[in-house]
Amino acid sequence: MIPSVPAVLVDLAGKMMANAAPTVNPVDRASTLGLSALLMGLAAESLDSAAHHLVMENRAFRTLLAKGAAYVPPPAEHAEDDFRLSALAAENGRLRAALITLQTAVEGRDEQMNDAIWAELLASTERRKTQGSAV
Repeated sequence: MIPSVPAVLVDLAGKMMANAAPTVNPVDRASTLGLSALLMGLAAESLDSAAHHLVMENRAFRTLLAKGAAYVPPPAEHAEDDFRLSALAAENGRLRAALITLQTAVEGRDEQMNDAIWAELLASTERRKTQGSAV
């Protein structure tokens, strides 16, 4: 599981507070602050693109689910009018669960649909890569 940006920021805030104490070993402080700086940079990059990636994934998932309706009825439509990351991520989780059900239904029965699902999941992973991600 990948932690959410808010969860990372809350954890970093706690680490910064703990390292403000004058009794913290300087080596421990330097290590924690260096890691904190790295994580804040990754969080900033992730936060900047998170809504865009979720909207793009949700659209792609809906398209695949509509194409696979002969195998599994698509989930009920929800208006995508709440663009808070928490709402977009909840909808993404709902659609992703439906996509897993569809993929299970088409595996071994419809190679073209199966390949399209896996292609989107690969594209989803590629979209989420950060600058520090392995190639």
